Amino acid sequence: MIRHSLKRRTLFGAGAAALAAPGLLAGIANAQENAENGALTKDSAFKTFKLGTFKVTVISDGTRASENPHETYGTNQPADAVSALLEQNFLPTSGFINGFSPVLVDTGSHVVLFDTGLGEAGRETGTGKLAEGIRAAGYGPEQVSVVVITHMHGDHIGGLMEGGKPAFPSARYVTGQMEFDFWKDGARVGTPAENGHKAVLQNVVPLEEKTTFIADGAEVVSGITAIAAFGHSPGHMIYRLESEGKALILTADTANHYVLSLQRPDWEVRFDMDKAAAGATRRKVFDMIATDRLPFIGYHMPFPAVGFVERQDQGYRFVPVTYQFDI
Repeated sequence: MIRHSLKRRTLFGAGAAALAAPGLLAGIANAQENAENGALTKDSAFKTFKLGTFKVTVISDGTRASENPHETYGTNQPADAVSALLEQNFLPTSGFINGFSPVLVDTGSHVVLFDTGLGEAGRETGTGKLAEGIRAAGYGPEQVSVVVITHMHGDHIGGLMEGGKPAFPSARYVTGQMEFDFWKDGARVGTPAENGHKAVLQNVVPLEEKTTFIADGAEVVSGITAIAAFGHSPGHMIYRLESEGKALILTADTANHYVLSLQRPDWEVRFDMDKAAAGATRRKVFDMIATDRLPFIGYHMPFPAVGFVERQDQGYRFVPVTYQFDI
């Protein structure tokens, strides 16, 4: 078990919204009612399970198909090696599908959302489904009391704003100080990070006064702790959830493909900004997860994005969740 100590800041005022966790059946009933009222599309997807007293809901923001896996994963390897590993795992070699999975955690005192998907910008291509997924799970965006941003790539911050206004009007925000400082800095102009800089100015900076900036080891709310996992981005953070002796790790983008990034954690990924640091972080994080036999939720793992890993060969084998949380 990894422990962190950091003097706790008061993240939330006394007026932060508190919400008792509704049962899963109630959530399904609300989803059915909303669907009958035409509020949802037929393909809203979510998975809810209990972690101690926490209610954890993984929500699909949608999927996106891409071609040529080698141009994204294993970019420092021969294309034939990437194709061979895909074939060994019964996967096509010509393309791949990437999913996006924000997570809603109802602690009984707070409703905490981790990342916000692609938002309005993704809807023309079939993503940006977070808001309807939240409603399908029996909540409303106004019930979210805390929004945590693991890092500031566009598929994690795109849903912060809706129609130029905060998409989660009752929420306060939590994110890494290092991450925010990097992306806000005007030094990004004229570099490959310029578009990311513009997205942060548009989606994150307007919320700055309502944001608490944290570092490694900070407690977001009771039972949720930040862990530095740099490499994918300069201030990429993951989070440990713990309730009644049960723990789970939200790994965000530590690994972006359940085969290519886990079975070969040292293979470079185009989206990792510091590729050597990202590879080292993958090994550190998933060694811990494998050793402690912890479940994890990976933002880009196959929906519902929940699973386990075991050490295998040069890396790790992903074991998707089945009924572990249902008994």
